[in-house]
Amino acid sequence: MRRVVVTGMGAITPIGLTVDEYWDSLKAGRTGFGEITYFDPTDYKVKVAAQVKGFDPLNYMDRKAAKRMEAFAQYAVAATHEAFRQSGLDMEKEDPYRVGCYVGSGVGSLQSIEREYKKLLDKGPSRVNLLLVPQMITNMAAGNITIQFGIKGKSINIVTACATGTHNIGEAFHAIQHGECDVIVAGGAENAITPISIAGFTSLTALSTSNDPERCSIPFDKDRDGFVIGDGAGIVILEELEHAKARGAKILAEVVGYGATSDAYHITSPAEDGKGAENAMLFALRDAGVAPEEITYINAHGTSTHHNDLFETRAIKSAFGKHAYDMKVNSTKSMIGHLLGAAGAVEFIACVLQMNHSYIHQTVGLTEPDEELDLDYVQGQGSETEFEYALSNSLAFGGHNASILIRKYHE
Repeated sequence: MRRVVVTGMGAITPIGLTVDEYWDSLKAGRTGFGEITYFDPTDYKVKVAAQVKGFDPLNYMDRKAAKRMEAFAQYAVAATHEAFRQSGLDMEKEDPYRVGCYVGSGVGSLQSIEREYKKLLDKGPSRVNLLLVPQMITNMAAGNITIQFGIKGKSINIVTACATGTHNIGEAFHAIQHGECDVIVAGGAENAITPISIAGFTSLTALSTSNDPERCSIPFDKDRDGFVIGDGAGIVILEELEHAKARGAKILAEVVGYGATSDAYHITSPAEDGKGAENAMLFALRDAGVAPEEITYINAHGTSTHHNDLFETRAIKSAFGKHAYDMKVNSTKSMIGHLLGAAGAVEFIACVLQMNHSYIHQTVGLTEPDEELDLDYVQGQGSETEFEYALSNSLAFGGHNASILIRKYHE
């Protein structure tokens, strides 16, 4: 098998518009929660989200290109610019058919649907924007990246709700391993803080109804009552090791394992025994040839919903046995909320950052873990800890489970 490494990363998040800003906020325990400003939330039970702040698409693309993209695609292109800069990848020196793009979005642009449907009702079908379809469909994050950067290899858009980012990175990893591409731009992008989205998730009782920014997204806490929607994008450059070395790229981490399963249980609830998530983790370890005892850190899906945090904890205990109590488990969503299709990608980036800085960030807002939640969730403050491997979990509506394993790079 060919080895696969990370050579570039880009992030647009509620707590930073670059990877460096994102890392500074993660280490400081800074959260991105506040009252929704994208629309008037007065009549909504849920009024808090984790919005991207200060983003200007014209910093990353020309006005014409920006106008043809909805925010989720703009975020994806912006994060890709940063990832390319860090990687030093020059498409003029690459065979564009050996460079791929695996970038997904959970919902695409609900904003364009809402906007144009109102036009349809108020003014008739002839007034609907001719760009509605190419603006709303989820594959346009990947499509616009390929156009902006001249990528002509395999380009796909895996959509698995909250597991989208992790599935795209994991499948890209395997594609490079098996020789389909030498380089793949991978990740996820989302901007789903819209009236219909907030109303729909509220009806499902999936969202936190706390309007206190300090006590809304509190994974593993006994008072948790749902997740907080966030928006943004995470993009990574995955590259075959020898290709990266040949061009003198700085290697940030190595991807070594990936596992994916389905609960086949319920459209919104994880399986109560956690077997789907357990096997995704075990498959990732088996893929890498790594023993459970070698894992000391997990970036949990950790949504702050009752079922996820409980069943994911059960899955970790089942997969790792007594060793589960020797590991550190945290939730990045305690600071950025749930970025849906982008979540796994920005959390993958958090894993690389923590590994390279030998620092595991705290699970912010956790004050008293629920009764059965008795692992080390990095409560109160971060931990100066060196670790060799990081395992990142994403668990989605529909029962989709994905786990990806990275390790420090060694020759």
